[in-house]
Amino acid sequence: MPIVARRGVCVATEGGLRALLLRRAQLRQLAAREACDKLRLQSSRRSVATSTQKAFSEESESLSSDMVYIPGGAFRMGSDRHYPEEAPSHRVSVDGFWMDRTPVTNRQFRAFVEATGHVTFAEIPPDPKDYPGALPHMLRAGSLVFDPPSHAVDLSDWSQWWRFKFGATWRKPYGDGSSIKGLDDHPVVHVACRDAEAYAAWAGKELPTEAEWEFAARGGLDDAELAWGDELTPGGKHMANTWQGEFPHENTKADGFARTSPVRTYPPNGYGLYDMIGNVWEWTTDFWSTRHPADAARACCVPLNPRGGPEAESYDPCQPRIKIPRKVLKGGSHLCAPNYCRRYRPAARHAEPVDTSTSHVGFRCVLRATPAS
Repeated sequence: MPIVARRGVCVATEGGLRALLLRRAQLRQLAAREACDKLRLQSSRRSVATSTQKAFSEESESLSSDMVYIPGGAFRMGSDRHYPEEAPSHRVSVDGFWMDRTPVTNRQFRAFVEATGHVTFAEIPPDPKDYPGALPHMLRAGSLVFDPPSHAVDLSDWSQWWRFKFGATWRKPYGDGSSIKGLDDHPVVHVACRDAEAYAAWAGKELPTEAEWEFAARGGLDDAELAWGDELTPGGKHMANTWQGEFPHENTKADGFARTSPVRTYPPNGYGLYDMIGNVWEWTTDFWSTRHPADAARACCVPLNPRGGPEAESYDPCQPRIKIPRKVLKGGSHLCAPNYCRRYRPAARHAEPVDTSTSHVGFRCVLRATPAS
């Protein structure tokens, strides 16, 4: 299926984020790694020029208020109790990093497009050379849109509820005639991996690794099933935007939403992050692998800042003629339901081709002291 700690952050930590953002902004002007190291040293000695501070202080303040410091540490990644691709559960460790409090919104993505003129993948007609055997009339710009049937269908056939709609883009999430008017605070959708990466580069950030994303989503609850505990709706309270009813034809909207929701609608997790579960799936940097690696034999060998498998192993074996890499999505979406896709959990993961965009996939960014290799 083409799926398509803590809440309080200390002043010193936010100050460190502002300093780091300032240095990242300077890096846009100085490409050399040596210049980057020099600026970091100067910043640590409080010798950054006043003129540079004025140039980037507004951006730094804005970004720091929208990010949370995740302290890093060791945790058990994956799960042995659900889908096979989540196994085996294994111990890993990640360094500390900053993460966006919410998925990137339509308002934020619009600012990026207006500043750069970026054209998303969904707005570009496919190149026939990349899709051997494709029907010519389908080689038009568009994106996948959830289109619920009116009756129960075979749950093994995702084409019963997904439609490739010509003209569907982040501006027109449901196709021609739709718009994002009134949806400024909803997560941006119909963004392929390269669109998310372009936004991150423009913002001076990066996409998270799968390990970083899962560690942050757990919010300090290492052994819990969900990001907030072990019960989906504790005390009858909805903790995330997921599906209620029989998917895909019956949506009771008990949580108040049929599709996406404003990004701060539900409670944050233990780290103060919103919508880590549900609403939209989120891109990570890791190439897809069908299973996690085994647990380290000794405590000394627990992987630090692990990455996914090699690109060549991420290709879809069901489409051997098409060599398009797939990357890991995390978090589930508003379409995840108990009777179909129980992936509203931190350990859940799904493969997504990097050229694919849908109406339920978005992203958020991270900021590291040292860029991921």
